[in-house]
Amino acid sequence: MSSPNQHQHGADTVVPARGLTAPAYPQLRLDLEALENNIGVMASWCRQRGVDLAPHVKTTMSAPIVARQVASGAVGVTVATVDQAGSALGWGYRHVLIANEVVDGYGLMRIRSWLEEGFGREIRCFVDSEAGVHAAARVFAGAAVSLEVLIDVGTPGGRTGVRRLHDAVRLAGLVHGTPGLRLAGVAGYEGVVPNSRAESTVAAVDRHCQLVRDVFGATAQYFETAAPIYSMGGSAFPDRVVEHLPDDSQLPGTRRILRSGCYVTHDHGTYAGVSPVPGLVPALSVRAVILSVPEEGMAVVGAGKRDLPYDAGLPVFLSARTADGVPKAGATAVVHQLFDHHAVLTGASGLDVTDVADFGISHPCSAFDRWPEYVVTDGYGHAIDVWHTDFHRRSLAAGSATGQMP
Repeated sequence: MSSPNQHQHGADTVVPARGLTAPAYPQLRLDLEALENNIGVMASWCRQRGVDLAPHVKTTMSAPIVARQVASGAVGVTVATVDQAGSALGWGYRHVLIANEVVDGYGLMRIRSWLEEGFGREIRCFVDSEAGVHAAARVFAGAAVSLEVLIDVGTPGGRTGVRRLHDAVRLAGLVHGTPGLRLAGVAGYEGVVPNSRAESTVAAVDRHCQLVRDVFGATAQYFETAAPIYSMGGSAFPDRVVEHLPDDSQLPGTRRILRSGCYVTHDHGTYAGVSPVPGLVPALSVRAVILSVPEEGMAVVGAGKRDLPYDAGLPVFLSARTADGVPKAGATAVVHQLFDHHAVLTGASGLDVTDVADFGISHPCSAFDRWPEYVVTDGYGHAIDVWHTDFHRRSLAAGSATGQMP
């Protein structure tokens, strides 16, 4: 297990100083106190309910954050792509779940290379089709190791995953009889619904969770491990997941694993409105400079679509201060429109050119990937460090995939 990566320390960015190592504005800013609170809250929530946590680190792809999650009891890490798996292995983690289908020969060959090179590594992925099984079999036939896969159960109109029980059972039998593959369990994802607590939404989530549990029971005869995995993901409905978990009476030795990821920073938008986990607090914001006040009631900020996520709602104006760091208690504004590098604020009051403003994030998963580095702050908002993201790590991924394409 790797320890938190430590990078260069920066001065408080409110007062610029010669030799400052923190990035210029705009900045992605992480409240370390809030982050550590969230990690502890979620770890405790899972322990109390008898489930393990393998956090989906696509949210941050930042080694210092992931190290803290693992140190707090996570049993492994979840990723979405083969490249992200390479990053996780490069950080020193040996238990990696790729919560996705891997059907291309290049990606499968890299997984085979990593498994053959690293004793004790566990790298698993999902399957939902006969074609996907055959693609993996072509790469792992004759390999010194087998690829462990989970049957992916999906939702109508959603993403990947089988939709019907009998299709899952047929696929499980195919995996069981395929050399080079081993069936390790079943996985679902209950998050492909509107992020709300409307009765119809919760009912849809419950139907999916019940289907995944039914698939788990019906395919158990094909599992090729003494500790089969039942894995669910998403940060919006973990309470509904635990209501439908299989217990040991259904299959002894089952490992019940959640893949939640966004809890680690929470937000001011999507998960603030739907998460059932009490005690989570927003840890992420973007700070930018007021560039222009061209009209009364309007201000233009030097941060836009390249800096602020907007797929799940516009950012939220939090507060402002002068360039010298004096809080502007009466400042108000609403984010009206985003351009590439500008945000237009309306209803603006108390804002002047050179002021800096902080914005809450509506969706963490589309925040970190915009930033190769970000500012870490203490509980008072003072910059104490600069950390980095690793969305484009290539060294381990490129260096391990030797040989010809199958």
